[in-house]
Amino acid sequence: MQRKVYYLSTCDTCRRIMKEVGVDDSFEQQDIKFSPVTEYQVEALYKYTGSYEALINKRARKLKGVLAENPISGDADYKKLLLMDYTFLKRPVFEINGQLFVGNASKVVEEIKEALGR
Repeated sequence: MQRKVYYLSTCDTCRRIMKEVGVDDSFEQQDIKFSPVTEYQVEALYKYTGSYEALINKRARKLKGVLAENPISGDADYKKLLLMDYTFLKRPVFEINGQLFVGNASKVVEEIKEALGR
């Protein structure tokens, strides 16, 4: 059974969701602040979503400054953002048995619980 979570240890929402869904030692856990996502990982996440934009945290404070200097012209630019800074990844991201769950919306959290049989 494949289980992985990309999260930010300093994010209260990530910690709350991980506790709520019961993340334990059966999960590979990657704190993206200390172990940033690689290009290979970003491309693997893209295969699930079909869009780099779907992986972007549009509420990231740094995003407005970056976009003011460099407007987005396509998916390649979103990929660059994901590789530029960990804050640009929408989180948490759960990979569970071939399914991907991105973000902290209550609907997503319920889908994670369902995928885990909880």
